[in-house]
Amino acid sequence: MVMNTGFLAKTIKEFLQIILGLAVFSVGVHLTIYANIGLAPWDCLGMGIAKHTPLNYGVSMMFMAILILFIDILLKERIGFGTIIDALLTGNMVQLCNDLNPFSENENVWIGIVCMLIGFVFMAIGMCIYMSVGHCCGPRDALLVGIGKRMKKLPIGIVEIILWAVVLLLGWLLGGPVGIGTLISTLGAGLVMQLVYNIIHFEPRKLIHRDVVMVCREAAVSRSH
Repeated sequence: MVMNTGFLAKTIKEFLQIILGLAVFSVGVHLTIYANIGLAPWDCLGMGIAKHTPLNYGVSMMFMAILILFIDILLKERIGFGTIIDALLTGNMVQLCNDLNPFSENENVWIGIVCMLIGFVFMAIGMCIYMSVGHCCGPRDALLVGIGKRMKKLPIGIVEIILWAVVLLLGWLLGGPVGIGTLISTLGAGLVMQLVYNIIHFEPRKLIHRDVVMVCREAAVSRSH
C-alpha cells in the first residue's frame, strides 16, 4: 500500500522544521565559539575530546551525542527522529559554520560577550523551533528535560545551569579551553534560555513527543487508509 500523501507531506514538513531549528541552534553555538572568550561547557567538552583524539570538533560532538543517547534511554526519555537527526547533524553544522566563517578571529572581549549572549538567544530559539515539532528532543536536550522531570521544583533554566556545571568540569579535566566566556555560559545561558522561553511562553517539559515507534505506527496506519 502507498503511504497517505497527507501524512507524508506532514512528516516532511516536520523534518524540515527540525533541520531549521538545528540550523538556528548551530549558528548560536558557532557565535559562542567565535566569541573567543572561553568555550561553553558542551563545546569545552567537545574540544577536550578532540584534543585527545584524531577527531575534529564536529565528529567529537557527534560521537558524544550518541553516548548521551544511551543515558537518555536509561532516563527513559523517548528517542524520536528529532533525537537522531540532532545527533547526526548538529555537531557537523557547527563545524561547517566554523569553517565558513569569513571573519578574522575575535580579539575584543566586549564584542565576544555580545556575540556569546546573542548566541544563547539563537540557541534557545532553535531549541524551541525543533522541539515544538514533537519528534522528541535532541540527545543533550532530552538529557536536560529528563533531569528536569526529576527536579520539578526548579525552573528549567536552573536545571540547565547545574547540568552545564558538571559538563564544564569534565571538559576542563580534558583540557578544553576555559575563560570568562565559560563562566558566562555556565551562569548565563540557562537564564537567557529561561527569559526567552518566558517571553514566548514555551515550556519544554509540557511537550507531548512521538518517538520513532509511534511515528512508524502512524505511517503504517496511513498506508492502510
